[in-house]
Amino acid sequence: MKTIFEQIVFWHWWVLGVFLLILETFAPGAFLLWLGVSAMVTGVLALVVPSAPLAVNALFFAVMSVVSVVGWRVYQRKHPTKTKDSLLNRRGAQLVGQRFILSEALSGGRGHTKLGDTLWSVEGPDLPKGTEVEVIAVNANTLVVRALS
Repeated sequence: MKTIFEQIVFWHWWVLGVFLLILETFAPGAFLLWLGVSAMVTGVLALVVPSAPLAVNALFFAVMSVVSVVGWRVYQRKHPTKTKDSLLNRRGAQLVGQRFILSEALSGGRGHTKLGDTLWSVEGPDLPKGTEVEVIAVNANTLVVRALS
């Protein structure tokens, strides 16, 4: 009598692949996508070589999963997605070149100011409250400013 694991055939891998692809639509990140593709390819292997034991298919699936996920990450690093707004979700970088009035004096080269609804750390020369400044750089979450006039 065959165990449940001995009854796994090619279409089981395809069902797993489709299930993982469906899950990918609910979980962003393009991780389950590559596991789903690996399961589909493993199903093709199981169809072509039906006598291969489950351990071989599972090992092939594991290797394909790792190779496809790592390969995709390497590809993404070398070819980043180009967007119209490269500063999206980089709020500090969006402020470079902006001018504003200090709501607090800079003492010892450091201080804080409120821009919109956010309190920002500010670096620059010692300046009194009310000085007009321009953001020239962003250092982590700190705005680097210079005085205007």
